[in-house]
Amino acid sequence: MIRFEQVSVTYADAREPAVQGVDLTVPEGELVLLVGPSGVGKSTLLGAVSGLVPHFTGGVLRGRVTVDGRDTRTHKPRELADLVGTVGQDPLAHFVTDTVEDELAYGMESLGVAPDVMRRRVEETLDLLGLTELRDRPIATLSGGQQQRVAIGSVLTPHPKVLVLDEPTSALDPAAAEEVLAVLQRLVHDLGTTVLMAEHRLERVVQYADQVILLPGPGEAPVMGAPADVMAVSPVFPPVVALGRLAGWDPLPLSVRDARRSAAALRERLDGRVRTGPPAPPPAGPVATVDRLGLRRGRIEALRQISLSVRPGETVALMGRNGAGKSTLLGTLVGMHEPSSGSVQVGGSTPHRTPPREMIRRVGLVPQEPRDLLYADTVAAECAAADADAGADPGSCRALVSELLPGLPDSVHPRDLSEGQRLALALAIVLTGRPPLLLLDEPTRGLDYAAKGRLVGVLRALAGDGHAIVLATHDVELAAELAHRVVILADGEIVADGPTPEVVVSSPSFAPQVSKILAPQDWLTVTQVREAL
Repeated sequence: MIRFEQVSVTYADAREPAVQGVDLTVPEGELVLLVGPSGVGKSTLLGAVSGLVPHFTGGVLRGRVTVDGRDTRTHKPRELADLVGTVGQDPLAHFVTDTVEDELAYGMESLGVAPDVMRRRVEETLDLLGLTELRDRPIATLSGGQQQRVAIGSVLTPHPKVLVLDEPTSALDPAAAEEVLAVLQRLVHDLGTTVLMAEHRLERVVQYADQVILLPGPGEAPVMGAPADVMAVSPVFPPVVALGRLAGWDPLPLSVRDARRSAAALRERLDGRVRTGPPAPPPAGPVATVDRLGLRRGRIEALRQISLSVRPGETVALMGRNGAGKSTLLGTLVGMHEPSSGSVQVGGSTPHRTPPREMIRRVGLVPQEPRDLLYADTVAAECAAADADAGADPGSCRALVSELLPGLPDSVHPRDLSEGQRLALALAIVLTGRPPLLLLDEPTRGLDYAAKGRLVGVLRALAGDGHAIVLATHDVELAAELAHRVVILADGEIVADGPTPEVVVSSPSFAPQVSKILAPQDWLTVTQVREAL
């Protein structure tokens, strides 16, 4: 269905090709997973299938890419629209209309689908992706995860033969991610749709893949094969594979179910061993306090009776379904929203009544869309501005960028970075000011496992220095690795608040892979198991 013939792509002003030596075939009716570290060219390879590379992005494409016989060099994206459906890393960049239902219909309207067929397909897609209650909502009012589901739905309704998805579950809660992957599997198995998907959260998707394409490094030729074979040599792999490598299991398991069948001996070795965790924060007064907070946004009651406090040195993970109120709570802590009832105190100040120039000394927010913080033409200029704004020593921001993203050139434009690289740059900019309270909204979206490990190291060091950290995340592995406490929100209310092991182990949705594999023991991460052995 998709054929790459000695493909390489070189962007303008780039010294080296973004990808090169790509010569492979993606068969019809298979779900093929594209993996590799951040910045190795996964999005470029996906863009070459839809024709966006090079017709939209520019640059030079050598070799040939054909999709169902159509050559992307001679067919522009609009001439492939009936054949290829594409969802990029940033759903907002795809939306054309204002409401959910209109967006689902737009692609079919452009292709001249009959109105009665359009109506049926819109209803089917609303049901498939759990969007029925959102059908009349303005897209701008949806959460990041809800927007991602709408973006996926908008490419499903025209019934393309090929789906190209760039991190389709990155902003989804675990249950919503399972629903989307179940829909994709149904399309592959029942309708013969070909799916080519790039994803960093391999724990969610690798067990569903028919084949895996590994891009080992920038400009390196890809490796394609069965998922277990590729995971055995891949530099990026999910916790279940990491545990299998540590325990010496052969063959390597790809799912929790397979791992549990091999785990009996490991459970015996771990019985009675002491589990380590993040060091407890010292006793201190709270740096932020929320008391019976209520917040309405138009007709929607986004938060109800929220009471929460965060101490210096404490890391709190906010979890819950898409649209539960996590981002709204973070926005309230930084002063973006005025409470309808209750009170919020951060560093002794009321956020929405405090001038922003004062608030940034007390609290820093890294939003879901890191581009909101990026306005300069180069990484070097962004870092210089961050140092000046924070009153930090010159080079402070650049040192943080180098720690999170080794080898990133100063001269690159932020818009040319991958989503994960942009997120790391925005994080470095906020961390330069070393605010006492740090708020992170989906901080691992777009990050590979190595970058996520470096992020965990940076955040642990900050917590050790007394910074309070609140992160809204759907990444259960990050919460298990980093958080002292987990707070679960549902429909704007707190439904659970307690130490991480107590909250996540008892939850089938929010439990990490290691916890599921080694249950009933309360191990959370591969790091804990490695240290215990």
